[in-house]
Amino acid sequence: MNKTVIVTDSTADIPADLVKQYNIHIVPLKVMFGEDSYLDGVDISAGEFYKRLVESPQLPTTSQPSPADFVQAYESIFKQYPECSILSIHISSGLSGTYQSAKLATSLLEEKADQITVWDSKSASYGFGLFAAHAAKLAAEGKPVEEIITAIEELRSKRRLYFLVDTLEYLQKGGRIGKASAVLGTLLNIKPILSIDEEGIIFSVEKVRGRKKATARMVELFQQDLTGVTKVHVAVGHTADRGLVEDFLQQLSAVFTVEDVVYSDIGPVIGTHVGPGTIAAYIWPA
Repeated sequence: MNKTVIVTDSTADIPADLVKQYNIHIVPLKVMFGEDSYLDGVDISAGEFYKRLVESPQLPTTSQPSPADFVQAYESIFKQYPECSILSIHISSGLSGTYQSAKLATSLLEEKADQITVWDSKSASYGFGLFAAHAAKLAAEGKPVEEIITAIEELRSKRRLYFLVDTLEYLQKGGRIGKASAVLGTLLNIKPILSIDEEGIIFSVEKVRGRKKATARMVELFQQDLTGVTKVHVAVGHTADRGLVEDFLQQLSAVFTVEDVVYSDIGPVIGTHVGPGTIAAYIWPA
């Protein structure tokens, strides 16, 4: 049976222990503070990034991997495993050109193109990182690509996610909302709850005043989404401050039996657009 190798990009925000455990190959995006360029998760940690983000007067910029970056990654894998199949799982094509770079790289590797499958997660951060981690677990068990894709598509259909943004400042800096709205929202202590639709596009769910009310509302939304479900798997993302998610987890544990929790750092590229203080929750039935 041919080996299946899982490739993803750095916006998957997969915890380092899972990356190592399942030998997941990661192609990094870049984040730039002016003239300073860093490979996401390689040259700059999440903690270092958020410290610099708060101090920076201007929003950093981000860029996707080039097709050449993917060609290099795929060729390196084929050098080690010539007959393997590659499943390359990436951030939503509605949010980044990373998926298209991977597709173009595949077309450039003509002789090996039929050994590479590129999959659009239609999600972001550990919202799709958990798909890559699950895929890598199945690959380690010897499952073929087709079976793995079926499994992660099923997981995607069951998983629900919400993001809670602490401040509107970074959405405003990134051009997502006007300055007046950001200032008013800050004065009113507005905490936007966001999600991602089936096409992989971020949308606003609700705007709630106060963080504690907002996390409570997230729990209510999960209850509505998972009617009849009592036991859940949970993954939570935070901006290099694990304490941010503990209140939410306590509220969630009051209404669901939480089987397990994975903690994920929201990395520099995603963090550029949502800012510090953001939390994200990904839940699916146990």
